[in-house]
Amino acid sequence: MKTHTLTFPLLGWFFGLVVAAVGVLNLVLVHPVPGLVYLFLSLVYLPPTNDYLKRHLNFSIPVVVKIMLAIVLFMFTLGVSDLGDMLDKALM
Repeated sequence: MKTHTLTFPLLGWFFGLVVAAVGVLNLVLVHPVPGLVYLFLSLVYLPPTNDYLKRHLNFSIPVVVKIMLAIVLFMFTLGVSDLGDMLDKALM
């Protein structure tokens, strides 16, 4: 049970920071609007936000929803966004 209580917050911090980094890259390199959206969505993954939602609103975002959102965000970022095109050109 200790792995469960330690793994999910670490994964939450990891995905939250990765989505925030993508947001900062979009903010600087592409356009401010998608960058701000990614920064806002990165809050979904952070454990303090989850604790706040549980404490004050008696609501928590399920882990399955967070995983599906992460897959959609990364598919969108690498597939159809301008940031994905910039990364493709930089790596070639």
